[in-house]
Amino acid sequence: MSSTSRFARIAALTAAIAFPLTLAACGGGATADPGTAPAPSASSSEMASPSMSPSASASASSMTDQPFGAGCASVPKTGKGSFDGMSADPVATAASNNPALSTLVTAVKAAGLVDTLNTAPALTVFAPANSAFAAMDQATLKKALGDPKGLLTDVLTAHVVSGKLAPTALAGEHKTLNAKEPITVTGSGESFKVNGQAAVVCGNVQTANATVYILDNVLLPKS
Repeated sequence: MSSTSRFARIAALTAAIAFPLTLAACGGGATADPGTAPAPSASSSEMASPSMSPSASASASSMTDQPFGAGCASVPKTGKGSFDGMSADPVATAASNNPALSTLVTAVKAAGLVDTLNTAPALTVFAPANSAFAAMDQATLKKALGDPKGLLTDVLTAHVVSGKLAPTALAGEHKTLNAKEPITVTGSGESFKVNGQAAVVCGNVQTANATVYILDNVLLPKS
């Protein structure tokens, strides 16, 4: 065999060996099935898993903290007497800025209870609206206003409970600042009655130191 023929055979053999190695280096040796999508990584699967977004969760939570009831429409939308404005002041001051509670504020001032209410760390106040005082027997109201340190104080303190009661904890019997006059709340959700005689028309109103439930009737002593 001639030397030229031997060199030609060696060159052909070398090319045959080198060609598949070149394909492997370029990734051509493992062709993916075009009908099969690559499997997602673990991190991709976790990102795709359904869950409530933080903003949606916060929104759902905040809904439970809002005032409720048809009577809330009478509360000013802006200013010191609005829900936002009331939340910045202690309860007696907050009520004085709300025109729907002006009769109650007059009674609280007459009884000398402003400081008692404003300086308490946490209270729940069942606040009769102006319409509640207008609906009660006017002779009884006049008698109470004429006895600020006696009957009027007894009536007003029977509308106040120590500690803040959320709507979910409202139902039940509660001691008031008038030791002789506990109150009983019935109902749930956004429908509550106090002592079977007064409905909550606007509830869960926040002040700096109290949760307020506005009533459509005055709670008069049982005895």
